[in-house]
Amino acid sequence: MQLCRRCVSLLLSRPLLSAALQPSTHTLHQRSHHILLQPPVHSLTQRHSRETWTPCGRRNLSDHQAASPDVYNNKTDLAEREAEKHIVPFENLNVHQISNQESLSDMGLDAVVRPSPLQEISEEEAVQIQVPSALPPDSFTLKPYVDQSETLSKLVQLGVNLWELEQRPNVGSMLVRLDFHADVAPKLLFLKDLGVEESKLGTILTKNPFILTESLDNLEARVSYLKTKKFSQESVAVMVSKAPYLLNFSVERLDNRLGFFQKQLGLSAEKTRNVVTRLPKLLCRSLEPIKENLKVCELEFGFRGNEIQHIVTTVPKVLIANKRKLTQIFDFVHNTMDVPHSLIAKFPQVLNAKFLRIKERHLFLEYLGRAQYQPSQPNYISLDRLVFLPDDVFCSDVALATLEDFERFQKTL
Repeated sequence: MQLCRRCVSLLLSRPLLSAALQPSTHTLHQRSHHILLQPPVHSLTQRHSRETWTPCGRRNLSDHQAASPDVYNNKTDLAEREAEKHIVPFENLNVHQISNQESLSDMGLDAVVRPSPLQEISEEEAVQIQVPSALPPDSFTLKPYVDQSETLSKLVQLGVNLWELEQRPNVGSMLVRLDFHADVAPKLLFLKDLGVEESKLGTILTKNPFILTESLDNLEARVSYLKTKKFSQESVAVMVSKAPYLLNFSVERLDNRLGFFQKQLGLSAEKTRNVVTRLPKLLCRSLEPIKENLKVCELEFGFRGNEIQHIVTTVPKVLIANKRKLTQIFDFVHNTMDVPHSLIAKFPQVLNAKFLRIKERHLFLEYLGRAQYQPSQPNYISLDRLVFLPDDVFCSDVALATLEDFERFQKTL
């Protein structure tokens, strides 16, 4: 493809020009007359045809010229050859070899001057320079904001896991908008005054960053309510450390939960406080799984009310345990190992143990002929010794075998 010099100048000037600096029609026609030669018109066709030339050098033929192309072409061959002398091949074009003064002066670009990057500027011009923000407008991670945000940098120093928080919807944008001195620092001082260890602040905020959006009045009201229910400040600090969402619930919700456990389990106020202090998640979880586990213990397992009370006060995790796991353990211990309800209620820790450990150790004792769980019989083995002793102690004191024998037996299962 080939371009005339005028088209080349247009291409060079396009990224520099604004709409107000486009050349006039008169200037374009002057450039076309300088670059292209006007072909001569023969006297025989002068009265019958006219030939016009566009700014880029293309011809518009009249009706007479279109009807006699051979005559016309013979007369204009010389003009076309002269015009081609002024056409620059596009492939061999070197934009730096074209006279900038000619292309700019003819098109009115003398006033368009780009400042040098080394040119000194005044203080007034320096003040007017707008520097774009270093923070990206949006991001999939909090990493670009840590160095620029005091809140995020302080949270990292406390041990908050920002990677875990940014996986949760809307948490990252919430943290970026928080002001450290107005939103974060007062909550940290409140937790420290409550008795929460400084080493646990990062874990608490990682699990529950929404405590930073709560007002201090609400937090103080919830702590005051727990103290009126005779929870000590140390107990409240332990509960908040174990269940960081505890202080996000209203006083009414906390009161309903405490009343439910005391009434449903038939426990005294002191035992209820003991259960809740050991497992504060009971105040944060849904009540439906808890109700279902209580029905399972009573209707399916067949425990009496006082046995359920003892199980719950000894192992509160039974209330929030997986129903399938709970049923699997009880069925194996009661039906396979032939352990009565009274012994299971006496050692309820077995319901919170790993099913595979119970199964492997029972089968090993049965293989050795030592699977004896009745207190009235010789060589009695209690459920707590069966489940909670380390493997080496279990083999030496209970199974009266070596650890290597137990490991070889495990491979046969």
